[in-house]
Amino acid sequence: MLRRDLSQLINASTISGEWGVMVVSLATGDTLFSREADELLLPASTMKLYTAALAFERFGPAHQFRTDVLRDGFIAADGTLDGNLYLKGAGDPALGARYARWNDGTPPMQSIAELVYASGVRRIRGDIVGDASAFESRRVPEGWRTRYLQAGYAARVSALSVNENIANVVVRSTASGATVTFDEPLIDLPIHPTVTVRPGSRSARIRVWQDTTEDRFRVHGWIGALSPERTYRVVVEQPERFAAAAFRAALQKRGIIVEGGARAEAAPPEAERLTAWASPPLAQLVLTMNGESNNHFAELLFRNAARSVRGVGSAEAANEALRSFLAERAGVRRDAVYAADGSGLSTLDRVTTRSMVQLLAYAQQAPWGEVFQATLPVAGRSETLRTRMRRTAADNNLRGKTGTTNDVSSLAGYVRTKDGELLAFAFLYNGRELWRARAAIDAMGVTLAGFAR
Repeated sequence: MLRRDLSQLINASTISGEWGVMVVSLATGDTLFSREADELLLPASTMKLYTAALAFERFGPAHQFRTDVLRDGFIAADGTLDGNLYLKGAGDPALGARYARWNDGTPPMQSIAELVYASGVRRIRGDIVGDASAFESRRVPEGWRTRYLQAGYAARVSALSVNENIANVVVRSTASGATVTFDEPLIDLPIHPTVTVRPGSRSARIRVWQDTTEDRFRVHGWIGALSPERTYRVVVEQPERFAAAAFRAALQKRGIIVEGGARAEAAPPEAERLTAWASPPLAQLVLTMNGESNNHFAELLFRNAARSVRGVGSAEAANEALRSFLAERAGVRRDAVYAADGSGLSTLDRVTTRSMVQLLAYAQQAPWGEVFQATLPVAGRSETLRTRMRRTAADNNLRGKTGTTNDVSSLAGYVRTKDGELLAFAFLYNGRELWRARAAIDAMGVTLAGFAR
């Protein structure tokens, strides 16, 4: 009966495209349904399930990533550092103002500046230097489409990332003309504005981008004289330097005099640790990654897992670490998964639904399994599933990770049947009939929740 019902939903849903579906009972190990379960398909953001499991396996839910502050000079009795101050990243994805809620309302960068002040530093004669050497230098994963690259969900990847490598540029209309600044005015990076004020208008038409050939942010367009201030998000092309500039601004705000500028470079081996900052626990980071489907978090956690295994923070090393983990722990064939990135945005990613269900089955009985499940959105209640499967048997029952691009609709996770039997499922559709596929996916989730033997 279940096989018939699921087959009918799939057959009636789409004319074109490819499906991969698998459903397994975690109580008995029985395969309840399988269709093209060994077909390699694009996963979209269900790839984050693999990243989450790999990170939990390598580090454990309580792990914190440490960002070091290093110095390469002597600190005098009056608090003057005769040298440079380095901010050395280790892949903490939460060094952003919006994560102040995890830190008593204080932005993390300001807290790090407070630690520097508490160490006795009052003046820095050298530069503030961003060090991202923990990861390889490639900032754009293979397979990310060019059209993605100015969107916030495709920000550059760096071991030292502040505000998810997004800068906020504020444009205001004044009586003397337009003003253009960062939302943190003390950030001292070059901006080249060509913005005019249009009399009598309440509108604005502004384009903002970072010109890497001239190492400056460009802002072009017009703002109405009657317009409120406008804030524009722009992808940062040089994350380490942006982080150094943001750190420099935080130090100045705390009252520390910085004589030098902001730049990016690996800290010398002889640099000594002055203080350090710890990220929120990994469980909180994965909750954000899966709940928001946050690509930035996924890419940094993916590379961190690789670095812990192979010493190299690269996507290639992470893919090998993932394949080894899945083969050794979950019995997944090595050729059943290829991860060009950790978020699922790459057009080169490929997985089978069998591998996904095998992963879910392993995660369910792993020491971190309960935490893993708790990071997944709940149908009808939270995050990306808040409006889906409401007022059905799946509502407040099914937990899963969604995936959506122009070519993919997917959902994978756990659901309890009418009898309380726990199932692991994976639904992947690759094609263009996304709305019809999504409706079928939701209907299959509801069908599983209402199933009884």
